Amino acid sequence: MTDYIVREQALIHQDLYTYLKRHEQKEMLRLLVAGSVDDGKSTLIGRLLYDSHLIYKDHLEAIYNDSKTFNTTENEIDLSLLTDGLRAEREQGITIDVAYRYFSTEKKGFIICDAPGHEQYTRNMATGASHCEMALILIDARNGVKDQTRRHSLIATIMGIRNIVVVNKMDLVNYDETVFESIRRAYLAFSEKLDVDAIHFIPISALSGENVVSASAEMGWYKSGPLLNFLENVPIANDRNLMDFRFPVQNVLRPNASFRGYAGSVASGIIRKGDEIVVLPSRQRTRIKTIETFDGSLEEAFPPMPVVLTMEDEVDISRGMVLAKPNNMPAMGNVLESMMVWMDDVPLRIGAEYLLKCNTQEIPARIRSIRYKYNINELTRLSSDSLKLNDIGRMELVLQRPLIYDSFRRNKQMGAFILIDRNSNATSGGGIILDQKVEEVPEKRYIFKEQSTVTPTQRQTLFGHKPATIWLTGLSGSGKSTIAKLLESKLIEQGVHAYVLDGDNLRHGLNSDLGFSPEGRCENIRRAAEVARLMNDAGLVVIAAFVSPYRKDREQARKTVGDGFVEVFVDADVETCRKRDPKGLYAKFDAGKFTGLTGVDAPYEVPEKPDLWLKTEGENVEESVEKVLKAVMPHIKSI
Repeated sequence: MTDYIVREQALIHQDLYTYLKRHEQKEMLRLLVAGSVDDGKSTLIGRLLYDSHLIYKDHLEAIYNDSKTFNTTENEIDLSLLTDGLRAEREQGITIDVAYRYFSTEKKGFIICDAPGHEQYTRNMATGASHCEMALILIDARNGVKDQTRRHSLIATIMGIRNIVVVNKMDLVNYDETVFESIRRAYLAFSEKLDVDAIHFIPISALSGENVVSASAEMGWYKSGPLLNFLENVPIANDRNLMDFRFPVQNVLRPNASFRGYAGSVASGIIRKGDEIVVLPSRQRTRIKTIETFDGSLEEAFPPMPVVLTMEDEVDISRGMVLAKPNNMPAMGNVLESMMVWMDDVPLRIGAEYLLKCNTQEIPARIRSIRYKYNINELTRLSSDSLKLNDIGRMELVLQRPLIYDSFRRNKQMGAFILIDRNSNATSGGGIILDQKVEEVPEKRYIFKEQSTVTPTQRQTLFGHKPATIWLTGLSGSGKSTIAKLLESKLIEQGVHAYVLDGDNLRHGLNSDLGFSPEGRCENIRRAAEVARLMNDAGLVVIAAFVSPYRKDREQARKTVGDGFVEVFVDADVETCRKRDPKGLYAKFDAGKFTGLTGVDAPYEVPEKPDLWLKTEGENVEESVEKVLKAVMPHIKSI
C-alpha cells in the first residue's frame, strides 16, 4: 500500500491529467458500515484509513491531540475520531450523525458511510443505506447478534443492499474460532427470514488492526484473507438501470423567446437525439431535438447525468412530469403497496395524510391500511394500526392523483419516496414501492359471469378427450421445459389437443410487468393458473412449466384450475441443475449479474404430495414423459 501511495504522489507531480483519468475510471463501491452501539464501526473505518496510510499528516496530528483530550483509548490514538466529527459524538463516544469518508486503493475507490448504532438514530442509518450498494454489519464478538444488528440488517435488505458480516473485537475473546462460528450460525439462522444475497463472514479486530488491511497472525484458522482484500475484489452490482429510460422533469428553462428546454437528471436508461419519447401523464409524443449540457450538446445521455432536453414539437411539459419511451413505460397508479421506515416522533396512523415526494413528483397521500410491522427480534409480522419512531412496516397508500413509478426492485430511482408532514414540512418516513398486487375493482358488483352456449360435454365430444392441466414444477435446469415439449408432441401424436404454457414465454408478454420478488412470483403463478383454466374451459390439455417455488401458490393454482389439475414434481438437485444450466442462469448468478436464484439464494418449497414425482437425475427425458403419459392418459381419454 505504501508503494502505491508513493507511485500515486509521483504521478500527481508528473502527469496530473493521467492521475485524474485513472481515478475516474476506477470502480466505486459505496459501503455502509452499520451495527449496534459500541460495535466499533467508527474505529474500523479509522483503521482502514490509518493502516492504508490515507490520512493527511495534519489530520493525524489533530486526532492524536483529540485522543489525549477525550482519553477514550488510554492515551493511544482513537481512530474513531476520524469519522466522529461532532463535538457531542466525541464527548459521548458515540456516533450520532451519518459520516462519509472517501478513500482509494490501487484497485478500487470507496465511499464509506458510518451509520449511527443507537436505536434513536435509526432514521439516520436508513438515510445512509439508501445511497449504498453493500453493507458491513458489525457484531461485537463478546455480545453476538443484538436487536440493532437485526434492525440494520433488515433495513439494508429492504434497500436492496448485499450484506457482509464482520465480527469485530476478536482480540477481546482471544481470537477464538468457536466464538466466531457461534456468531456465524446465529446470524445465518436469523437471516433465513431475510431476502438477502450470499453472506460473507470476516473476523477482525479494528482496535489492533488484525485482519483489517493485512492478514492476521492471531487468526491463522481464517484462510480467506483480510477485509480490505475482500472489499477490493468483491464484484459491484450495478444499480444503474440502463434499460428503462426515465427522466423526471425538474424545471422548464426559458432564457429567451427562442429556447425552451426541460432540465433534470436521467434517472435510468439511455436517451439519444432523435429518440421518440412519451410525456407522462398526458401521453403526448414527440422526439428529442437536442441534449444540452453546460459543456455543450451531446449525442446521448445516461444516468445520473444532469441535462437539458429540447423537443422537436411544442408539447405541454412541466415540473413533476416524467419522460419515457413509448415501448417501455413506467407504471401509473394512485394505490401503492410500500415498505416504510418511520422516522417521526409522531406515530403514523391509518387515515393520516402526508405529502408524498418521489423524484420530482409531489402528491398528497393518505394511509389506507397498515398490513403489518416487523418484530425486529424474531422478524415476525405483527398486526398494528400505527408505526412509531424507528418501526418498519408494510402499508397501503392512496394518492390524490396517479404517481408515475417503477417498483424499487426494478428501478431504485423511480421506486423510492419520502412522506412529508404537511404542517411542519419535516420528513416523516422513507419508503420503497413494492411490486404491486392487482387492485380489486370496487365496481365488481357490476361484473357478471357469462356462460357459453357450448357445453363442456360438447367440447369433449368434439376433441375426443377431457381437458387437464399438467403442472410441472421444479428448479431451473431440472428438465421442466424439455419434458413439456416432448410431452406436447406425444399428446398431439395421440390426438390430444395440447399446448405448452411456458413461464418464460408468459414473462415476455402477459407477465412482462412482474419482477421476481415473492409478490411478483405469486402474481405470475396466479395469472398463469387463470390462463390455464380458460384453456381448459376451451377443452385443451395445458402443460404448464413453471418453477413455482411456493406451495401456497401451487395450491391456489390447483383451486383455480379445479378438476384435472395434475401436479408433477420435476426433481433434480441444485448441482445437477447447475451442470445442465440450459439458460446460463447459474453461470450469470455466479458472475454476480443478478440475485434471487431459486434453490441457491431464494427458497424452493418441495411439493409434499405431488400427483407424480419425476427424479430426472437418473432418468432420461423419454422415461420421464412415459411416466407422465401413463399417469394422465387414463383420465384424459375417459369419455
